Amino acid sequence: MTGNSTQTEANIKKQNQISAIWILPLVALVIALWMLFQFINNKGPEITIIMPTAEGINIGKTEIKSLNVKVGMVTDITLSETYDYIKIKAQMNKNTDRMLNDTTQFWVVKPRVGSAGISGLETILSGAYIQIQPGESTTSKLNFTALELPPITPLSSKGIRVLLSHDQAGKLHIGDPVSYQGFTVGRVEKTSFDLAEKKALYQLFIFEPYDGLLLSGSQFWLTSGIDVKLNADGFNVQVDSLQSLLSGGVTFGLPAGEDVGQPFDDELVKLPLFDNYEQVKEGLYKQYVKFIMEFDESIRGLTAGAPVEYRGIRIGTVLEAPYDVAFSENNASSNKIQILVKLELGRLFDKGSNISLNTFQQAFKQHFKNGLKGKLETGNLLTGALFVDTEFDAPEPNFKMTEVGKYNVFPTKKGEFAMVQQQLSSLFNKVNDLPLNDAVESMARSMNSLDKALVSANTTIKNLNGLVSEEATQNLPADIQTSLKQLQKTLDGFSPNSVMYNDLEQTMKKFEQVMSELQPVLKQINDKPNSLIFGTDTVQDPIPAKRVN
Repeated sequence: MTGNSTQTEANIKKQNQISAIWILPLVALVIALWMLFQFINNKGPEITIIMPTAEGINIGKTEIKSLNVKVGMVTDITLSETYDYIKIKAQMNKNTDRMLNDTTQFWVVKPRVGSAGISGLETILSGAYIQIQPGESTTSKLNFTALELPPITPLSSKGIRVLLSHDQAGKLHIGDPVSYQGFTVGRVEKTSFDLAEKKALYQLFIFEPYDGLLLSGSQFWLTSGIDVKLNADGFNVQVDSLQSLLSGGVTFGLPAGEDVGQPFDDELVKLPLFDNYEQVKEGLYKQYVKFIMEFDESIRGLTAGAPVEYRGIRIGTVLEAPYDVAFSENNASSNKIQILVKLELGRLFDKGSNISLNTFQQAFKQHFKNGLKGKLETGNLLTGALFVDTEFDAPEPNFKMTEVGKYNVFPTKKGEFAMVQQQLSSLFNKVNDLPLNDAVESMARSMNSLDKALVSANTTIKNLNGLVSEEATQNLPADIQTSLKQLQKTLDGFSPNSVMYNDLEQTMKKFEQVMSELQPVLKQINDKPNSLIFGTDTVQDPIPAKRVN
């Protein structure tokens, strides 16, 4: 230090106030605590959803919605221990506890095309989301299994559910329409298979107020949209609605002649499912008597379901054709083919009649004595389909009923077609027995005689030609010669040097001149037909142009 320099000292004072710089961290801390409080306060329960796949699901992006309002967010996706399904963790919003119970349903909303229509198109741009449908139960639940498909009917929908059974699966699919007289009144909700009864089950839901159309006498049958039948009854085509034509479906109603009945009180009505309306009508005839019919002719064209008729009126149905073939173990002593038929009580008597099956069967025994017999007839010449017809033949007072197993035998006779075949066979046999060889030899002898006659006729013609060429024959009478001269004179008037020929030539030349003058007019009319009325367009004079070398 030099002598001119001065030494300065810092004065240190103790500050009694907090610096203003600490205000910002304190404010930030308060905001963070407030946000944490809001997050915890608005945080709802955490749920687990089981899904077959995580397609379209993203952590922190996929939302859970109810009526298009966000109520939760996916927070975690894990694979199960057995790699069979996906576990999804989702954080629900505040006050969503009442939405979570044992009847709540979840499913993924994404673009779908099905029999019920096209849905989920809004997710093409926004992405898939999980839809929640709250249940009405009071039992809380936090673990759920998502539906593979959206439910056809909401849980709050009012109506009635019907469970149909059929021997085959695949007849209906989820979303197929349920119609009544062509109008859609419900949907197929669920399909399953009963292992105990070995039958397919189809659960339907009929919406309110259409559930009042379902009565105790109602029956359900399939609708394929178009039904084409070509059988012994003829050619029949039925066309349903366009939706049924594309996807099929099921319809219901009261069959003709069935009682109206009462509405169902059960929550889940169980009914059979028929393939078509014809099966429904067949199911109405629940009282019948079975018979065996035996034929010694071909039954090609006769199938199960073919009608049994009496004078065009259906009285029964063929059940099995054949029931037992000829030369089988049970039919070894006969060469006849057996079929099983049933005669239905409801087709012959009113539903209100009190006739029992025993009385019905005894009546047929008396008809057999009076000559009632069955025969095969052709129902359709195009397909060759057969049916069983019955008619009365000669009475058989000593008729005795025979049995095959547990069934009585219905007497039969040959059908008209078989009789025609037999008559044709007999005719051909008679033709074969004719002495055709002798007839052919006699015809050959006649042909030889005819050849000789033709040779003689040829000789006669030659002699006649010689006679005509003689000079005496050629000297015709004078009158004929005069007539020929006059004819020659007349023909000379039409020669090229005659006056008539010259006049005709001049006329033709004038006609040709007129036609040549008319050709421009005809061309103009052909190019513009209205030119005779509106005139022709004025043709502008050509403008000279400079020649281009």
